[in-house]
Order: sequence, then structure tokens, then C-alpha cells
Amino acid sequence: MDVKQVSVADKARRWIFSVHFCTPIIIIISPRLQILILAFLAASVSACKMNRCYNESELSEAVERKLRSHYHQPPDPLPAADPDSPSSCPVELYQYLAPHEENRRSLSPWRYVLRSMKDHFPSTYSEAECLCSGCILIQDVPGKGRVPVENFSYTSVPIIQSRVFLRRDLCGDGGKYRLTPVSQDVAVGCTCARPMST
Repeated sequence: MDVKQVSVADKARRWIFSVHFCTPIIIIISPRLQILILAFLAASVSACKMNRCYNESELSEAVERKLRSHYHQPPDPLPAADPDSPSSCPVELYQYLAPHEENRRSLSPWRYVLRSMKDHFPSTYSEAECLCSGCILIQDVPGKGRVPVENFSYTSVPIIQSRVFLRRDLCGDGGKYRLTPVSQDVAVGCTCARPMST
């Protein structure tokens, strides 16, 4: 294959590829088209790597590598409660909670519960669950002074963040797995908000 640079009347750069089979063929490609072709090829190679199939022994190493390099995971707050365990709005304890426990001393306190997703990596994660329907406010109560009360003029609402997980999908041959990135909305905390008007 011979590559020659030639000038054209409009002074634009063109590349001529002369390919010799039975008869010479001349293809003129502009620099912009060259860049588009290279970008397309790079995307194709990247897509092939992302859709690679792994056998069972390669899977855990591939998951760890992908989560570390492409899909960084936030640390899970500990401890996380069982989602079926009882919970209540901690109004009585509000003034006595440790200052480093942001989730407990918030106007909209929350706890972390452990969630599971089958065939996903990571397979378990912590998610915030609001403990109150209203918000804890300090108010004057006759005979008690200024005390924390749950005020239902406001609502506790979850703060949602999109998080990427790797889903394990069966490849066509049935013996290997593909790792597909999927987004999942996860509650990371709670905040106090005015109720939505209808």
C-alpha cells in the first residue's frame, strides 16, 4: 500500500491511498474523516473489551478490576440494619445523640439498611431509610419548654444518587458471563422538605 500526500485546489489536506489489486484504486480521505474513522475504531475496540465473556474462575478478578478502574464504589456505612427490623422516629433521643452521627442528628434522621441484588456486583449495599415521616424541629411546648418534636408541616424525603453496578448476564454459549454496567437509584440520606402541593 502506497501513501502519498498531495495538494488540492482548495489547499485542504487529502490523503491518497493507492491499493493495488488487479487495477489501482484511489480513495481520497479528508483529515476529518480520518479522525472519525479512528474514533469509530477505538470505540469498537473498547466496546469489544466491555462485552467480553468470562468463565467462572475469571469473573471475580474481572469484577474487582472493573469496579476499581471504571466504576468506583463508595464505602458502605456501617453498621447497616436488616430491612425488616423495626424502626421509629428518634424524637426522644434527638438531643442526646452523638455529634458525629450525622444520620441520627439530622432534622430528617435516617438509618442504613442492607440491600441485596442477585447477579449484581457488588451484590449487597447499604441504603438510607428515613426514620420519620415529618421533620424533627425544636419547638416551644407548654409546660416542657423548648423540646424536639416531629413536625408534620414538613416531610422527610430520601436523597437519591445513581450508582453503577455490574450485572452478570449469561453469554450465548451458556458457560460464560458478561458484565453489563447498570445504573440503580440508591437513597444515600434524607432531608427535610416542604410537602409537595397538589
